[in-house]
Amino acid sequence: MLYERWLQVVGSHAHELALSESWSGRRWTFGELAGAVEALPVLDQSVAFPGGRSHTFILEVLRTWRDGKICCPLEEGQAQLIIPPLPNECVHLKLTSGSTGQPRLIAFTGDQLAADARNIVSTMGLRPEWPNLGVISLAHSYGFSNLVLPLLLHGIPLLLVDAPLPAMVLAASKQVEDLTIAAVPALWRTWHEANSLPSNVRLAISAGAPLPLALESEIFIRSGLKIHNFYGSSECGGIGYDRSVIPRTDASAVGSAMDNVRLTVNGEGCLEVRGEAVGIGYFPGEPARLSKGCFTTSDLAEIRNGCVHLLGRATDVINVAGRKVSPEAIELALANHPAVSACIVFGVPSEDVSRGDNIIAMVRLSGDAAVETLRQHLLARLAAWQLPREWVITDELTTNARGKMPRAEWRKRWLERKAG
Repeated sequence: MLYERWLQVVGSHAHELALSESWSGRRWTFGELAGAVEALPVLDQSVAFPGGRSHTFILEVLRTWRDGKICCPLEEGQAQLIIPPLPNECVHLKLTSGSTGQPRLIAFTGDQLAADARNIVSTMGLRPEWPNLGVISLAHSYGFSNLVLPLLLHGIPLLLVDAPLPAMVLAASKQVEDLTIAAVPALWRTWHEANSLPSNVRLAISAGAPLPLALESEIFIRSGLKIHNFYGSSECGGIGYDRSVIPRTDASAVGSAMDNVRLTVNGEGCLEVRGEAVGIGYFPGEPARLSKGCFTTSDLAEIRNGCVHLLGRATDVINVAGRKVSPEAIELALANHPAVSACIVFGVPSEDVSRGDNIIAMVRLSGDAAVETLRQHLLARLAAWQLPREWVITDELTTNARGKMPRAEWRKRWLERKAG
């Protein structure tokens, strides 16, 4: 089904630019890509593991589709897993991050992949006239759905960049008149601070980590570019998208439901996602969270006037003397202070057992602000019992390669320092 759709795209766009590599200077039309795939030998294994950032990743994906094999993209550093028995209709596997245990496989049919791409193209307004600039991992669910599938199933060209350095991004942007860039907040911040955002970006998307309100606003004021927040998950593809044309004023807001996606909140307060793009299931299985077209996230959420507001994660809730508070709620309030450039909040066991957890706040500042100023800022927005008991002002607070700050990692570091 996927390869047949690709051949239809080739038939409609055979002589148009499909793919380019900034480091090699090579360019392929859709017809040339199709010819390169047809010249490849037949796969002799049941599962292929494409990796890397070059044109070979695209060719390997197409070869698995052509030969009716299973595609399991791997990011840098990911090891191949032993593949368990899978449903006959499975054509694609994603690896979970392993943040809640050992990595697991998520299985998808061709129809489910196609549905995710269709929802993304429709919701975001991706178009062939605005090629995608490839600065994120092709193997990760975000990059595969926003870059690879729109190229192969909808004829939206992809311009691959060796590294997302400001000079490289600017140089690559000059290949075409108009651009779409899907990136993570850390990259948007780097380009903004270097004053290197290409002037021909027509659509700007941010996912993978919360997009700070201050950054969104600063970019809009300087360049008039609206960064659209995108919320998704490996298990189901796109979930929500900020369709607004001006910066958000509420950091908890992640947008309305993607086209053809149905969202509800269950009795535990967690967001549930239904639609044709939801995967078959986990392997090893966990049907309570992912099965029969429904994915139950760990995100605590509210839906207000059609907009999804994330309130935290059920697994990260802090227990303060029997009362529950989401660390994200505190982080969102802190992030609204103009001097705060990044923050992480987590709970650690209190020496006073009756108290439950102590709340710890780690903060990176971009301006002058005393801890007492930050406390008063929170006190105007939160109940007194929700305020952190200990504060750490540090420049060490950085994101990982995906632009995320894993709360568990920083909690572990804090505990290790206390023990040492």
